[in-house]
Amino acid sequence: MPKMKTKRAAKKRFKVTATGKVKFKKAGKRHQLGHRKRASKKLAKRKGSYVHPSSAHHALACVPYLA
Repeated sequence: MPKMKTKRAAKKRFKVTATGKVKFKKAGKRHQLGHRKRASKKLAKRKGSYVHPSSAHHALACVPYLA
């Protein structure tokens, strides 16, 4: 049986914690930060977030050797 391929885009976006949760970084922190975005929204996007447990299997299917 051949090796399973990893989706490279998913490998760059997701990390798996020691407890098995899938972590990702929030989008929207690249440009247009001087206007259009409130300070509270920019602060909230600094923190990472977790994929909902019911959707985590989709992320883990793209990265078979991460789990």
